[in-house]
Amino acid sequence: MNDKTPNLIPEISVIIPIYNEEESLLKLGEEVLSVLKNLNRSYEIIFVDDGSTDHSIEIIRSLHESNPIIKYIQFRRNFGKSAALSVGFNEAKGSIIVTMDGDLQDDPSEIPKFLGKIEEGFELVCGWKYPRHDPWSKKLPSRVINFVTSTLTGTKIHDMNCGFKVYRREVTDNLRLYGEQYRFIPAIVNDMGFSIDEIKINHRPRKFGKSKYGAKRFITGFFDLLTILFLSRFLSKPLHAFGIIGLLQFFAGLGIVGYVLYLRIEYGSILSRHPLLIGGVMLVLMGMQFFSTGLIAEMMASHTNENWSKRSAVKNKIL
Repeated sequence: MNDKTPNLIPEISVIIPIYNEEESLLKLGEEVLSVLKNLNRSYEIIFVDDGSTDHSIEIIRSLHESNPIIKYIQFRRNFGKSAALSVGFNEAKGSIIVTMDGDLQDDPSEIPKFLGKIEEGFELVCGWKYPRHDPWSKKLPSRVINFVTSTLTGTKIHDMNCGFKVYRREVTDNLRLYGEQYRFIPAIVNDMGFSIDEIKINHRPRKFGKSKYGAKRFITGFFDLLTILFLSRFLSKPLHAFGIIGLLQFFAGLGIVGYVLYLRIEYGSILSRHPLLIGGVMLVLMGMQFFSTGLIAEMMASHTNENWSKRSAVKNKIL
């Protein structure tokens, strides 16, 4: 990270992940600076260049040279938005963290509205692009994913993947993102117990370039959604997941084995040559393995929770 600013702890940190946005950067930098200067609060701006192959990094460096309050982080290659946000969260010094996209579709003038919601006591405020100025090829899949995610996770947010968000520091300190999980940040934060709200924001049409996210992200995002659902519902009670699967397999296999025995008794079929027998035995063994895995995972979770409770008790005692 390039940083030549004085040792001053800012109140607000603005994190902007960038990937090939050379046409937008100068205007974006001007707009963000203009808004932040009118807040009468200390601030910093952190651009995270996610391995751009155009001239984005040169423009970011020029912005830094003209105003050292603008900092930057450069990745050697494209690691994805989750990695860019995670590194930005780690480097940010502010107690309030603002994230926004670098394509000029997010309007920096909305930042004061976000801060107003944070001051009401919310710990994460999400933007809701309304109306959204994107083609239907992008809006329709997004609506489907938002509906499915909201329904399955119980997080009542209309626009999960909006990059324009404002966090309290406690939230970002507890976020561990990888893969496509940045798209489900509201669901993750909601599962942690933090308070969440959303506001409608001005969404501007894209002026330069094209979206960097294609159809592939919906496939990878689906698997990340399954991961989040599993971790949120079964992390502290893994036997509920492995045990259910194991019992279903065990009893299905037991039923098949019983049916084969019935065939043997009733019709004198040769057990060793009946294909159902092998399948039934395999299901019984797999069921026992799943159930055993659930028990082991339950013991590990119990040990982890016990250690966490002890640490929390000591912390509370010290405080």
